[in-house]
Amino acid sequence: MRTYSLCHLSDQTLLRDLTALVAQDRSTTANLLAHIAEVDTRRLYLPAAYPSMFAYCVHELRLSEDAACNRIKAGRAARQFPAIFEALADGRLHLSGVVLLAPYLTPENARGLLTAAEHKTRAKIEELIAQRFPRSETMALVQTLPASPPTTDELSVPGRIEAPVPERAAAFTGQPAPGHVGPGSKVAPVAPDRFLLQVTIGGDTQEKLRYAQELLGHRLPSGDVARVLDRALDALIERLEKTKFAATTRPRRSPSERPSTNPRHIPAHVKRTVWERDGGQCTFVSETGRRCAARKFLEFDHLEEVARGGGASVAGIRLRCRAHNQYGAECTFGAGFMSHKRQEARRTKAEARAARVQAETRAAAAAAERAKELDVVPWLRQLGYRADEARRAAARCEAIPDAPLEKRLRLALAFLCPGTASRDFRPAEKSLSAQNACSTAHLR
Repeated sequence: MRTYSLCHLSDQTLLRDLTALVAQDRSTTANLLAHIAEVDTRRLYLPAAYPSMFAYCVHELRLSEDAACNRIKAGRAARQFPAIFEALADGRLHLSGVVLLAPYLTPENARGLLTAAEHKTRAKIEELIAQRFPRSETMALVQTLPASPPTTDELSVPGRIEAPVPERAAAFTGQPAPGHVGPGSKVAPVAPDRFLLQVTIGGDTQEKLRYAQELLGHRLPSGDVARVLDRALDALIERLEKTKFAATTRPRRSPSERPSTNPRHIPAHVKRTVWERDGGQCTFVSETGRRCAARKFLEFDHLEEVARGGGASVAGIRLRCRAHNQYGAECTFGAGFMSHKRQEARRTKAEARAARVQAETRAAAAAAERAKELDVVPWLRQLGYRADEARRAAARCEAIPDAPLEKRLRLALAFLCPGTASRDFRPAEKSLSAQNACSTAHLR
């Protein structure tokens, strides 16, 4: 049995060994980061049945959540800027410092920023960042809290882990980020089957909570927030299950759904059966027999690809998390082909979004132009009416928003001078008789 008692060592030996161990630890840390970055780049966690590098570090390597996040951040930064590896191994930089600097490093400033941070404590590095990338010097005494970022649980998809940074701070290029690492709503166990929930809500949410308490007043006179949330979650889960896999308490005995022309369409009864069969969990299994534990970002996957004629039957559909769904496609069609397809899909989506925005802009401009053409105020002002009279008359025309300008003017004139309501008024010709009649009536 290994013993860790060091009582027999002399003071000098103990200090010498400690110095050697720290140096060894620095070298090991740099080597560990290099391995993590390489495994992350190759996405070797996928064939091991893990949906992300974070999940692999926590569950396979037994690192804590914070340790995993910090090492993944530092590893990705060091892979982009290799000087970090040497600085860590030599003790010129420490891991916490690399994590602080990572969001601010760019190819232009990396060398100078890393050199300036050498042999500095965490506090000194924070001061250095504040000098190089200053933020607001003062904070409002009363401010609205921003929405809570995703928690570390949301790192179950492959991607980049990063902390919030100023807009001018550079971000790494590489894999898509699943979200920021930061404190979200905290749930902590306090007793058997009892948990403490700490969450900050906005005014609208508070009003909804109060309204729900009032609606449940006959059933929950105390207005217990925990029981209100429990009922709300039951209703939300029922709705989400119906949307996600067509859950229902009264399924049809024989499916009567019309066949779809979309080859990727999956009938509702197939979704329900597959979800129940797979237990709402990714079905990917590694060579060692480990099944992916992901229950988030689940997708219905065809065992035989749709491009190869795969059908949407119960036997031909399975549950896969998004990461392993994409991994399976890459194994079948090649990573390069799938990368090209994803880029093409993103480009098509961006073009469609731009076209939609452009169409909405054109429609808004056309509506504004039509509203300007149908505005009766300028014509009434030409007839000598005051601005407030013209506005009141124009308000009457809101009852006929789609009427032509001539009809709208007749209604406005009928309101301002009933005696001229039956006269023929054509704005384009600026009828002199109507103008004189209205002016005369107005002067009276």
